[in-house]
Amino acid sequence: VRVQPGRAAAVSPPSPSSRRLSKGAGMVLPMALLRSAQNQPMMVELKNGETYSGVLASCDGFMNLHMRDIVCTSRDGERFWKIPECYVRGNSIKYLRLPDEVIDMVKDEPTSRREIRQQFKGRARGRGGRGGGG
Repeated sequence: VRVQPGRAAAVSPPSPSSRRLSKGAGMVLPMALLRSAQNQPMMVELKNGETYSGVLASCDGFMNLHMRDIVCTSRDGERFWKIPECYVRGNSIKYLRLPDEVIDMVKDEPTSRREIRQQFKGRARGRGGRGGGG
């Protein structure tokens, strides 16, 4: 996106290769991917070059990760530490590596709000009912 003073933002159309990927693979949202990756092994590389390989215990909306049974590798790859658990701040993450099974699990889950609503259609909606009062 390029914005010049006094002009509207110009958005370039997606490239043909990105269109090809999105048709075949289906869209996977990053937070859905992280939520389904809980209790799965993963590798995280930080912006400073360190890597953390362990099991994802939990994550939050800021992509902060709580991991357990970690092997931390220094940026030069010569030193290793075994850590029982750690917390990784989301804005320090360069990238994540997940097993292919996790991505397959996410593809099977409903992604659109309409699909989620259809799953819960016909169930009780909580307290009360129609009208009433009293």
